[in-house]
Amino acid sequence: MSEQSPEGGRYGDECAPALPAYAERVLDVAELIPPGRVMTYGDVAEWLEEGGPRQVGRVMALYGGAAPWWRVVRADGVLLPGHEQRALGHYRDEGTPLKEAGRAAEGHLPRIDMRRARWDGGERAEGHT
Repeated sequence: MSEQSPEGGRYGDECAPALPAYAERVLDVAELIPPGRVMTYGDVAEWLEEGGPRQVGRVMALYGGAAPWWRVVRADGVLLPGHEQRALGHYRDEGTPLKEAGRAAEGHLPRIDMRRARWDGGERAEGHT
């Protein structure tokens, strides 16, 4: 049903190999995260009750291009290396709470304000299967 695109996304090509079941579940969770909110890699693994942060990160790296990848983040709120500007654009468009970087911070890039932006999945937990 799905395969990795050149950017790491999913295609709906019927001839494409099936997406691994765990990857499909991770991407489904990523798509549930509301705009302006985030979950950490560990949060996603805990919510699924399967795998760990590294497995979730691997799925996002390989298959997450078509999902809202910027909503699955590091626990420290640092923007994804190599994708900072693209992610920052999404965060600003969605109103994701950010902590502005001080002048001494390398690259002067903000971080995600994890206290305010983190989503626990509770608003839709009733529909979780």
